[in-house]
Amino acid sequence: MSASSTNSPPLRLAGRRIVLGVTGGIAAYKAAELARRLKEMGAEIQVVMTEGAQQFVAPRTFQALSGRSVRTTLWDEAAEAAMGHIELARWADAVVVAPASADFLARLVQGRADDLLTTLCLASAGPVFVAPAMNQKMWAHKATRENLAVLKKRGVRQLGPGSGDQACGEVGPGRMFEPLAIRDALVAHFSHGPLSNVNVVVTAGPTREPLDPVRVFTNRSSGKMGFAVAGALAGLGGTVTLIAGPTTQATPRGVHRVDVETAADMLKASRVAARTADIFVGAAAVADYRPKKTASAKIKKKAPVLSVLMERTPDILLAVRQRHPKLFLVGFAAETEKLEYHARQKLASKKLDLIAANLVGHGRAFDRDENTLRVYWTRGGRALGTASKTDLARRLATLIAGRYRKKS
Repeated sequence: MSASSTNSPPLRLAGRRIVLGVTGGIAAYKAAELARRLKEMGAEIQVVMTEGAQQFVAPRTFQALSGRSVRTTLWDEAAEAAMGHIELARWADAVVVAPASADFLARLVQGRADDLLTTLCLASAGPVFVAPAMNQKMWAHKATRENLAVLKKRGVRQLGPGSGDQACGEVGPGRMFEPLAIRDALVAHFSHGPLSNVNVVVTAGPTREPLDPVRVFTNRSSGKMGFAVAGALAGLGGTVTLIAGPTTQATPRGVHRVDVETAADMLKASRVAARTADIFVGAAAVADYRPKKTASAKIKKKAPVLSVLMERTPDILLAVRQRHPKLFLVGFAAETEKLEYHARQKLASKKLDLIAANLVGHGRAFDRDENTLRVYWTRGGRALGTASKTDLARRLATLIAGRYRKKS
């Protein structure tokens, strides 16, 4: 068993989805640095540029930095075939406009929706941040001051501006806040999530049970769902320890990772981590059986039939519950039939607080980016629908946080 961790900053943007709006102005070049800084903190970035912004920086720059095609218009046939601007507004945890020109602020006050960025600001349920950038006389103008006062009353968050030398040669207030200052403001905003100061343990991936030095018994779990859940819980402010079976999945930003191989390894690591945990999520696909004896040398292909005597592996969730009767415990159930029946049996027998259940096999769940989840608890349940594993993890993490807070 080995342990590794990311170089996690004290405050994180892991799993956060941010629309970065860029408007026309020389400070648009700073938005490229902001995109990089947000990305390195684990945020997912979707850049939206106004027509004016494209006169200063090419969209290709932001595409390279964000890893996503830049959105520039409401009239993109491919994106808008399914009302893409509304989906993008729902996707975002926050909209950050940097730089925010005087013209953009005025149009936002008027409730204009004549381009993609203003439309997103109106349609977004998440917070909207603006980082004003303009000439110091424009900044001091009564119209600008009144516009910002109106936006503040509507809940728009203002970041800056700073003061100093300006591109026009003048000196004074109106400089766009530095990218690091904007990043830190967003980190501070999201650090007060529903799981702040909550210790979370997540198990994920398969286990491998050795038959001999070469062969193992394992299963088809990739660990994608469990890793996504760990990242989503960290995104809600949780301090997350991820106990991972053998998998090629990348460690989510801001998550401490412990690597294990067998069910016995995972049980040992789980017992240690559970001592300081507030929430324990057992998403791993732990082998139910292992060879009773492991051969010390490779078994040669001689006999036409090989019989292997198997024994039960330890039940990790049950063991954790027995030692920690008050721990908020979440299980997973992967079934091929009678989903609710089997899930509720597991919920009761292991005294779980929640169980997330999905059907597997016949082209479902395994080796796919999509999944379908239902969550059950005593006298209740909820369908989380069919979506990407990342989206489902976010929905599940939000549900876990809500149920945990309700119980505590």
